[in-house]
Amino acid sequence: MKFPSLFSVGIAAVFVMADVCAQAPAAAFAPPPESSMPTGTKGIAIQAGKKLLTETQQSLPKNVGNGLSCSNCHLAAGTVAGASPWVGIWGVFPEYRSRSGKIISLQERVNDCFERSMNGQALPYNSNEMNNILAYMQWLSTGVPTGSSVKGRGFGPLDPSLKPDPTRGKLVYEAKCTACHGAEGLGMKNPDGSYALPPLWGKDSFNDGAGMARTYTAAAFVKHNMPLGQGGTLTDQEAVDVSEFFTHQPRPVYPHKAKDWPKGDQPKDARM
Repeated sequence: MKFPSLFSVGIAAVFVMADVCAQAPAAAFAPPPESSMPTGTKGIAIQAGKKLLTETQQSLPKNVGNGLSCSNCHLAAGTVAGASPWVGIWGVFPEYRSRSGKIISLQERVNDCFERSMNGQALPYNSNEMNNILAYMQWLSTGVPTGSSVKGRGFGPLDPSLKPDPTRGKLVYEAKCTACHGAEGLGMKNPDGSYALPPLWGKDSFNDGAGMARTYTAAAFVKHNMPLGQGGTLTDQEAVDVSEFFTHQPRPVYPHKAKDWPKGDQPKDARM
């Protein structure tokens, strides 16, 4: 199992990404072809945004505090359904986020990941880097009606009533994950020190305030996307067990997580 070159629990028996826009019908999932990327200044910004999101640690070392890139969770530069894609994301923000307890902008959502998943520092809202990231997300959302989520937004369905067992999860990890992430979950590095395969725990992984540090969030991602190229081969129970195991391994602490879910509606797997 691996997160390549690497955002709660739904109701009833399904898992869907929190805060999916429910007011408009879901649009078809259709990422634009690379050939449709514009030329000129806008095209340069889009390409720069894509590079920032796929080579995040290398491109933004002052803002990234670990060894990850955004595309470690948003697979294939945010173009894979069920892997928290950025397709269509442009038109659904500003959006209410229960973790924040308020309406937030897309810039705030991006920075949420920088501070949690990347264990780093927020980007200035008016920076070239932020605007380039937004330009790429806007281009990926070409043709998606404003206010509509796309089919495949967030992660796929998973039964949140399953009780996790980290002992079983350790066995799943050893059988399915160590080849890519290593026996100690520390990933595998390239000769230049960057990560070829990202760490799942330790100082260079996401912190405990990240969505991926929650059992059922991670399990939905794992179930539908891991092992890489073999998504859907684990059962819901296996995905929940292995996620309970690796999410609770040592990792950086997010210092502000006590402020999460200020309205008291935190899900059962929230890290507090």
